[in-house]
This record gives sequence, C-alpha cells and structure tokens, in this order.
Amino acid sequence: MKTSQKPATSKLLIRYDNELKALLMQDLKAFKEKGQFISNNQPAAQQAA
Repeated sequence: MKTSQKPATSKLLIRYDNELKALLMQDLKAFKEKGQFISNNQPAAQQAA
C-alpha cells in the first residue's frame, strides 16, 4: 500500500511559508496601527506634507 505522505522538504517549505506569512501579516498590522499607512487614494500633495 502506498502512503501519501509528503517528503520532509515539502513539509518544511509549507511550514516556512506559513510562518513567514504570519510574520508579514503581524508586521503589516503593526505598521497600519502606527498610522504610517498612506492610502493610494490621497492626493500627492497630502502625502508630501
């Protein structure tokens, strides 16, 4: 009977991708909470101020 287990390398890559995504989402959330996020909808004059 064949097993459908993924190779160890694939498991590591999936884990790495998931942890990296979680870290990036945390950083983005913190960045937005600091108020440094500028919407692309604002005119350029307001961004320079």
